Amino acid sequence: MMLSVRGVTKKYGKLIANDNVSFDINQGEISILLGPNGAGKSTIIKCIAGLLKFDGNIMICGNPNKSLPAKRELGYISEVPALYDMLTVWEHLEFIARAYSLTDWKESAERLLLRFELDDKKKKLGSELSKGMQQKLSICCGLLPNPKLILFDEPMVGLDPHAIKELKNLIVEKKQEGHSILISTHMLDSVSEFWDSTNIMMDGKIAARRTRRDVVGNGEDLEALFFQITEGNKKKPEGGMEE
Repeated sequence: MMLSVRGVTKKYGKLIANDNVSFDINQGEISILLGPNGAGKSTIIKCIAGLLKFDGNIMICGNPNKSLPAKRELGYISEVPALYDMLTVWEHLEFIARAYSLTDWKESAERLLLRFELDDKKKKLGSELSKGMQQKLSICCGLLPNPKLILFDEPMVGLDPHAIKELKNLIVEKKQEGHSILISTHMLDSVSEFWDSTNIMMDGKIAARRTRRDVVGNGEDLEALFFQITEGNKKKPEGGMEE
């Protein structure tokens, strides 16, 4: 099991952002957290990444998520890029390489920059980059250590069409190499062609889970299920889960 999330609850005062959330991701699986803004997707992503305290249990490659062995296998690309204003594009990648004690990383860094059209921006400072370029650099930094588990929080937002195409291709390539990917999004269309499993979140809970095999096998309309759940239909969807 690449990722195991068990009974995770996260509260901000009286607000319950995640309410007893549980799900798994297997090796070579692309899993989607689908839900409207405020459903708790980013919170559970940040809990998995070790950025928030929570109640429950999260294991990455069999190790507690906040342990060093787990962190070595984790890549996290946040919704809002967090770059260093006074580091250049290339220095950001060098910083990641040193943090992860990477060797022979420069060729991989060059390939990533080329794919995301940043190869001519190596000397630009973080503060000089547009929002889209910052997002692309954030993706390059997250992928440089070649992590086994990759977390994407709304990865398509702010990207140009070329970058979206490259990111989708890269996600599929990572899956084929045996990596596991968790993508948080409220835009089903952006991930419709390659997901393996989907957890629909609402009000901090997993309201339903589907695999692609489920949907293909029973002819279910995932988009219709999504709107049924998120637009306030209180009837529990057949096969759905209540936490």
